[in-house]
Amino acid sequence: MWGTGNMTVGTNSSPAAAEAAGTPTPAGPAHPAPARAVPAQSIPAQPVPPQSVPQSVPQSVPPQPVPAQTGGRVSPGSGGGEVPEAGFAGLGMDPDDLPDGLVVADDTGRVICFNSAAARITALAPGEALGVGIDRALPLEDLEGRRWWALTDPYGGLATRRGQPERNLLLPGGREVLVSARYVRTHPTGPLRRLVVTLRGTEARRRTERSHAELIATVAHELRSPLTSVKGFTATLLAKWERFTDDQKRLMLETVDADANRVTRLIAELLDISRIDSGRLEVRRQPVDLSTAVGRHVQALTANGQAPDRFLVRVSRPLPDLWADPDKIDQILGNLLENAVRHGDGTVTIDVSPTTFANAAGKTEKGTAVTVTDEGPGIPEESMGRVFTRFWRGSKRGGTGLGLYIVKGIVEAHGGTITVGRGPGGGAEFRFILPVAAPAYLTQ
Repeated sequence: MWGTGNMTVGTNSSPAAAEAAGTPTPAGPAHPAPARAVPAQSIPAQPVPPQSVPQSVPQSVPPQPVPAQTGGRVSPGSGGGEVPEAGFAGLGMDPDDLPDGLVVADDTGRVICFNSAAARITALAPGEALGVGIDRALPLEDLEGRRWWALTDPYGGLATRRGQPERNLLLPGGREVLVSARYVRTHPTGPLRRLVVTLRGTEARRRTERSHAELIATVAHELRSPLTSVKGFTATLLAKWERFTDDQKRLMLETVDADANRVTRLIAELLDISRIDSGRLEVRRQPVDLSTAVGRHVQALTANGQAPDRFLVRVSRPLPDLWADPDKIDQILGNLLENAVRHGDGTVTIDVSPTTFANAAGKTEKGTAVTVTDEGPGIPEESMGRVFTRFWRGSKRGGTGLGLYIVKGIVEAHGGTITVGRGPGGGAEFRFILPVAAPAYLTQ
């Protein structure tokens, strides 16, 4: 009988009934009991899984157009095996998050991924690139005008190749772009499954190359003058030593010494730039009295011919204890005061005072501020943003244009800040703040 979902099988002495019930018959060996028969109406209809459909059966779904979106998503049935975005989804990111251009083609050469960076570099909308051939989406040429895809032939070339190294190629219109390619194969010598191409603009590299060229030109120019002087005076002294008086010899030797110091200073600046750019500028902190350091620099300038009344030093006491690198503090003060004397006019005012400031982490911290102000013409507003860059010169009065760049690097290496503005008298005003916290090994 049928109860609430349970089936009860009654006794039946016939062999057929015994076989149906799963009990062995006397006529044969025992067999495992088959699954009990369930009435057909009690079995729910199960959907046929998609994978059970034979691959040879043609699909009735009409082809879908490739969606025009920046992420380069691929419509079903696009072929090419694994979709690259699946890997990005596993990382919780999108191809548009990448800083470089990414273009991926499937095993037939059709573009299945074209991120926003690639669209920006190529000036081509993703909707125009997705679904078309890689050679049409990226009609690249080498610097000699040859079609790059015809030269490299990623799909028909040697099966042992794994990609193409980065190189300069040209887009339509003559725009340069840095291109590298990776060949993804099913096995080392198998057919190409995916072609992954990365694109990068050349602006940053051009700026770096231009900066290096300017640095080399500046160094060559700055070295030529003192070395010519040193060579000329030493050659003259060696050839005609007895013809000169002691005063003449002293003058020439003092000139040689000054030019040698100039070369030494330039080499030190180059080393500082190298350390700043690589983040290896070392700061050896010691107790530093900023007011004393300022007074020492003012005395040196007056000893070299500057009028003592041209300098006004104002110190707001008490000053907190400052831990800094004494040599680098001298380098900062020497550069700022020399610039004020050389490029400014009138009185040079140096203010030293305690202050608070927001450090790089955004936290308020105690510090000591030094402000150097002159009464000259000042710095034009349009040049304020370039003051601390390499090779910036406020005037034609000599200099390498590297000093303020180094000053900024030294201040930031101490954890401080430096700004430039216009002083009360209209001249330039430089203000730097150094944190006064003692080194960690003294506070623990």
